[in-house]
Amino acid sequence: MYTHKLKDKVHDYWNKEPCGTNVANSEKYTKEYFEEIEKYRYSLEPQIFSFAQFTRYHGKKILEVGVGAGSDFMQWVRAGASAHGIDLTPEGIEHVKNRLELYGLKAENLKVADAEAIPYPNDFFDLVYSWGVIHHSPNTIKALEEIIRVTRPGGSCKIMVYNRHSLWAFFLWAQKALLRGRPWKSLSWCLYHFQESPGTKGYTRKELKNILRKYSINRVKIDTHLTYADKLELSEKKIIRLLGQLVYFFFGRPRFGWFLTVEFNKNK
Repeated sequence: MYTHKLKDKVHDYWNKEPCGTNVANSEKYTKEYFEEIEKYRYSLEPQIFSFAQFTRYHGKKILEVGVGAGSDFMQWVRAGASAHGIDLTPEGIEHVKNRLELYGLKAENLKVADAEAIPYPNDFFDLVYSWGVIHHSPNTIKALEEIIRVTRPGGSCKIMVYNRHSLWAFFLWAQKALLRGRPWKSLSWCLYHFQESPGTKGYTRKELKNILRKYSINRVKIDTHLTYADKLELSEKKIIRLLGQLVYFFFGRPRFGWFLTVEFNKNK
């Protein structure tokens, strides 16, 4: 349920530690700091490059919703896009500003802003991109509608949200519900309470298809991608990693992947 209190909690969670910054051991805002963050991100999530296709948007007006520590945003700038970025947190925007300055690069615009109220006019961008962000927003549907609103007719949207019917969501349920004597708790409940910031949601392919049907869009492509999370690769316990590999061996099908990517074009 949407509440301003929930959004405050989401804001505070990510403002304390923008996505991926916890892996860096170097001094904050140094080149080593940012390179650690970037290396870690793309070693775990190589799907980003084939999905975003950064270099195809040279000269295009793009918006990234939820810039976080700025790794993807830097790719847009390096590719020569007219790059605009928003983030709910001042800390995220500060990361990106410092990162751009360190590398001598410039973006078109960066703003602290809410995905549910994007501060740009209708039909403004050639592409709106958001990787792993709007499922954290209390009103994800409103964020989606805002993304579509600011995309120009004929423009593209590329979004990643979490797949509720994934191996990782099942592992989380087993840990937080089944093994704690509350097997009646749902996958949604587990994601809401235990996946990163409070209120996180996951969707199924069918749900997304039904959601997208009411919008004036075309060329919809929905895919699921198996990830490091589905293999339990980051567990500190060897037995858990072995369990993850075993489950992955028997049930590791793309439809059970944690990342759910959505691409579409806005109707002309």
